[in-house]
Parts: sequence; C-alpha cells; structure tokens
Amino acid sequence: MIRVDHLTKRYGSVIAVDDVSFTLEPGSIIGFLGPNGAGKSTLLKMLSTWLEPDEGSITVAGFDVVRQAAAVRRSIGYLPEHNALYDGMRVDRFLRFIADMHGLAGARRSERTQWVVDRCSLGSVLGKRVGECSKGFRQRIGLAAALVHDPAVILLDEPTHGLDPLQVVAFRDFVRGLRPGRTILFSSHILAEVQALCDRVLLIHQGVLIADAPVTELEREAREKNATVEHLVLERVRAHAAVAGRSS
Repeated sequence: MIRVDHLTKRYGSVIAVDDVSFTLEPGSIIGFLGPNGAGKSTLLKMLSTWLEPDEGSITVAGFDVVRQAAAVRRSIGYLPEHNALYDGMRVDRFLRFIADMHGLAGARRSERTQWVVDRCSLGSVLGKRVGECSKGFRQRIGLAAALVHDPAVILLDEPTHGLDPLQVVAFRDFVRGLRPGRTILFSSHILAEVQALCDRVLLIHQGVLIADAPVTELEREAREKNATVEHLVLERVRAHAAVAGRSS
C-alpha cells in the first residue's frame, strides 16, 4: 500500500508537487497521468526515496520514506524514466548483480533471475553487454531489474518509452499479470495507455492533483457529456490552468 499525505516538493521558488494526498491499495493498477513537467517524476522519486519531501509524509508498504528508507527500497521495484543501467556489464551478470544487491542468494537468486528473464523475454541477449542492446531490450532489462526481488510495490515511470506497438501490448498483459497482491503505479502522459491498463487515474497538473477517479467513472462521465475521455481530461487540465493563471 502507498499513503501520501499533504506532500509538497519545491525546487527553489518552483513548487513541483503541491499538497498532494492519496492512498493506493494492493491489487490495483493506478495510472499517474499528466503532461510533461506536471510533477509525475518528482513524486515518483519521492515515493522511491530518491528525493525527500519538503512537507507532508509518505508511507510505502507500511514504511516511512524518510525514517525507514532502506525498508522502502526493499519493498519497491522502480523503473525510472531514464533507465539507469551498467552498459559495460553482460545482461546475465547485471541481473545477478542486482539480485545480489537485494540480498538474494543460492536457489532463490537463480529462481528469481530466471523468472524475470522468461517474463521479460531476455534469453536472446543474456550474453550481450547491456550497451549493445536496443532501446526496447534496455527497457526490458530495466524492468527485469526492478522486479527481480519480487517487490510488493511497483513504480513505473513512462515504462513503454522505446517499445514498439507489439511490445507495448505484451507489456500491458505482463503488468496485468503482476496485479494480484501488489500495488502498481504507472506514470504516463499518454491517456490511451492509462485507459487501456489501469483501474484508476490520478491526474496531476502543475504539481496539483486535479482528479482521482476510477477509469470507468471517467468513461461514464465522458459518455454523459457526449465526449471522449481525452476531451474530458483536457477540459480539466485547461480549467485548472485557467484558475492557476488567475491566482498567480
């Protein structure tokens, strides 16, 4: 589970995340939607302990991200927008290294590394150096590294970037299979991806959470207005931008 209470993060005079609160339960896939620069990556970095909040609190799997950062890191799998990989390492050795870093050993390490290799379809590149792999394979390697320790909470920041259409469909099926017992937060600026995969949408704009609703509720509201969900989301973003502009 993830609990965020009155979370704020500033970069100098810029408020990147502004008094955001929400709770996410296990067994759900939540779409974190917003235009580029809305604050999605900043919030994910705070959830993953890369950044500390200026105000408010976050608990992940029952652990506070500031006071119990190590426990949070053990509980999450995080695929950042800019995938951090060791280009000089062979793929198989990289995955074993990540498993070692999570404290896996022996049969458990072998079991989990084989699981992510199979699920992420990495068998054909295990002997290659990471830097020799295509963008799509690098994204899958990053996903495998995020999942090798079987985390309860999965944070995915623009995870389909660099994947071709067939890989995107396969990725969605894969993530759906991870749902039982896990909390999955999926960040994107593409509404169609969120709508196709997620149960619930968090819509953020200029650091403010402007919508938190089930996908089915947004679809129903769009039908009632004889509009698309895309038009409904754009309408909310424009309304918030207009209010923010008047108050600035």
